[in-house]
Amino acid sequence: MDKFSYLGNSDVNAIEELFLQYQKDNTSVDKTWQDFFKGFEFAKADYSSEKGIIPENVSKEFKVINLITGYRMRGHLFTKTNPVRARRQYKPNLSLEVFGLSEKDLDTVFQAGTEIEMGPAKLRDIIAHLEKTYCQSIGVEYMFIRNPEVVTWLQERMEKTQNIPNFSKEEKKTILNKLIEAYTFENFLATKFVGQKRFSLEGGESFLPALNALMEQGVKLGIEDYIIGMAHRGRLNVLANIMNKPSKDIFAEFEGRPSEDSLFDGDVKYHMGYSSDVISDSGKQVHISLTPNPSHLETVAPVVQGITRAKIDHRHKGDNTKACPIIVHGDAAIAGQGIVYEVVQMSHLDGYKVGGTVHIVINNQVGFTTNYRDARTSTYCTDVAKVTKCPVFHVNGDDVEALVLVAKMAMEFRQIFRKDVFIDVLCYRKYGHNEGDEPRFTQPLLYKQIAAHPNSKDIYAKKLIAENTFTEAEIRAAEKTFKDNLEQNLDEAKKVEKAKVTSFLQGPWQGVKMADKDAFDKSVTTAISKELFLDLAKKTTQLPTDKKFFNKIEKLFKDRQTMIANDTYDWAMGELMAYASLMTEGHQVRFSGQDVERGTFSHRHAVVKVEDSEEEYIPLNNIGAPEKLDIYNSLLSEYGVLGFEYGYAYASPNALTIWEAQFGDFFNGAQIIIDQYLSSSEYKWRRMNGLVVLLPHGYEGQGPEHSSARLERFLQMCAENNMQIVNASTPAQQFHVLRRQLKRDFRKPLICFTPKKLLRYPSCVSKLEDFTKGGFNEVLDDTVNNPKNITRLALCSGKIYYELVEQREKEGVSDIAFIRLEQLYPFPHKQLDTVLKAYPNVKEYVWIQEESENMGAWRFVDYQLRKLDLRYIGRDEAASPATGFSKRHNAESEEIMNAVFQKELVNK
Repeated sequence: MDKFSYLGNSDVNAIEELFLQYQKDNTSVDKTWQDFFKGFEFAKADYSSEKGIIPENVSKEFKVINLITGYRMRGHLFTKTNPVRARRQYKPNLSLEVFGLSEKDLDTVFQAGTEIEMGPAKLRDIIAHLEKTYCQSIGVEYMFIRNPEVVTWLQERMEKTQNIPNFSKEEKKTILNKLIEAYTFENFLATKFVGQKRFSLEGGESFLPALNALMEQGVKLGIEDYIIGMAHRGRLNVLANIMNKPSKDIFAEFEGRPSEDSLFDGDVKYHMGYSSDVISDSGKQVHISLTPNPSHLETVAPVVQGITRAKIDHRHKGDNTKACPIIVHGDAAIAGQGIVYEVVQMSHLDGYKVGGTVHIVINNQVGFTTNYRDARTSTYCTDVAKVTKCPVFHVNGDDVEALVLVAKMAMEFRQIFRKDVFIDVLCYRKYGHNEGDEPRFTQPLLYKQIAAHPNSKDIYAKKLIAENTFTEAEIRAAEKTFKDNLEQNLDEAKKVEKAKVTSFLQGPWQGVKMADKDAFDKSVTTAISKELFLDLAKKTTQLPTDKKFFNKIEKLFKDRQTMIANDTYDWAMGELMAYASLMTEGHQVRFSGQDVERGTFSHRHAVVKVEDSEEEYIPLNNIGAPEKLDIYNSLLSEYGVLGFEYGYAYASPNALTIWEAQFGDFFNGAQIIIDQYLSSSEYKWRRMNGLVVLLPHGYEGQGPEHSSARLERFLQMCAENNMQIVNASTPAQQFHVLRRQLKRDFRKPLICFTPKKLLRYPSCVSKLEDFTKGGFNEVLDDTVNNPKNITRLALCSGKIYYELVEQREKEGVSDIAFIRLEQLYPFPHKQLDTVLKAYPNVKEYVWIQEESENMGAWRFVDYQLRKLDLRYIGRDEAASPATGFSKRHNAESEEIMNAVFQKELVNK
């Protein structure tokens, strides 16, 4: 590592002390310091270590070293990186006096020049070298990084070239062409589709050649998959000029053509995803995916990470040098949205790492209307990078060659170190937040400057003409050729009657179909053979005899073996057997969330620790299955982790991907993912997803934050068969519904409201035949002896069923039956009708729930079953999900039971 990485401007004394040590005993200092001090001709100085005095020439050497360190650490504060604003002033600056030097020292030759690969050099030349490297169009933050290898690599890459681009004519032609494409495309849209929103890239056009160069460099270094996440600005330009989406298709969307798929609700054009195979300049094919995203800024970032991890795990067999995520941020969003921090914190965790993400900030220096000084406290919008010690490059967006140089370096860094890297492109936004917005209302001075500022294409063209690389005529010809092509595509677009919807049912999605309207009326067999079930049950309950486990763990696994012998399987066994059987059939099971390895309620124990060690043992990965259980305790995040798992499922239709909330109540920390992706992506973007969400739910006196997974909110979002909402009440039902997720030929999100009390409840068990016959039952009938004697029929869902049956037995009542709705959506009308026909003498239908009247499934079920004239029994309407007082909770539960078993039912 650079020997001076941690030395501030006042730390010359620290080097002097080391030098004194070296003079007394050269072996008393680190080898790197020995080599450094040898490089100086200190021996020639009239020096005696006994005097303890450093000669002036030696002292100044150290001051020059400190100056070099100052430029490396703080040079980024004094750059020429802002194209339209003067930079803020920072103190102390990099003047000679700050480092104890003066103009008299400028022509003195210092050995310290060897530190920046110059050899002995005059101070003025050392400063000139440092100014070019650290204070021109590129500013770099990297000295906070603690890895010596990383710091040295960055220093050598930058200081040898002084961060000065040296591109060939052909490379400059590529840069110019991409700038022409970026500028001309935006200008064309502005003139042909006046007044329409497009979130123009104008002011940041150099982003396009930089992205192109970054991706070309990555392909040379082995990248085969790019997964891009970006917001609106510049998105259409990326689609057209990076991903080669036909311009006519984009123009057809501007024309407002209806979709060719009548079931596709659609979204605005700057939210849509796309994927394509592109041939790079080096002749290699690379797959590029642009992930669809909502207007909720930065929310696409965890989704992109999940997609990338899935591609790494499956297509690339764990090689993260083959796939690379690129996240394009806005300056206000990267500083203001907390999801950025969550994603950055995931970057090196075993369950979520992807080998590094390239972050590019299109820094407009303004939010919607908010000035950057009001948008953050930090110096830079990218300061979140320091959390995980990632380098940050700040680049003037008007200097396209500098930006391309940095883009290539960033990709090389990512491939070598498998770490995130940030590129902050200082540019501007030519118009307001969108083309119809007036920015001069809020930034009059800035937009006066922007109005007079030349675009980056013209700036670069002028530079190329001045250096005789290309003539003005050649540049104009290139512009005309591209514009003529756009005109031709527009003519073709006008003939298009319906907008094209790109099918995603390719690659891993081959064989999966879009669900038809009757898909949920069809039963699917999910049972497995008795022989297979018992074989897997035996294997999953065995611990290796050569390892010592905590005695409670050993007891737990013996108890599970007893379940096999007694033919009574609890919830954990039903769940784990679903995973084991799917793995045996060739399906990966990926599972993450807070504390999922053990389970919040200590029921799962999918991962067990060897006693007095950190060694882990995963029983399900030792059953001889061709696939494995990848289960990870997540960081304490809902938003980021659910987004990641949604992305993983997005790219893994043949894997069972699961996210579990610690308590179901906490899911709303990820509400944006549920609202904008999980519930609506198929109908906005035509993208299926089979993610499973497990939400522990149930009223047991644990208070308002540990009772309700807000069933009502999910049901409110249900329409067009967009999700499956399940509240299974037996281990076998959970077994079948998990298996059903991969046994159908379509994919839908599965939201499982899972129990807490029932995990160890004596009567909540299943028998072998429950797992080896049939499949999931959307409706479970009661077990009454004679349905003809039933005059009151009560519908319910979840654990309250067990409490009702117990109370019925206690009361000795025989005229009421309890029907369980195991699936609430899609609502099982046909299945329920079949059950109801068995009860010909019912006079009254009731809905019973433990949730408050304005919560739970009541209002949804009532709407679905108006014909039954249901009466409600449950808690009164409430603002809070549950009481925090145990006595009150018990009293409310007792009131529900009293209401159910009175002769005259009480309508609550």
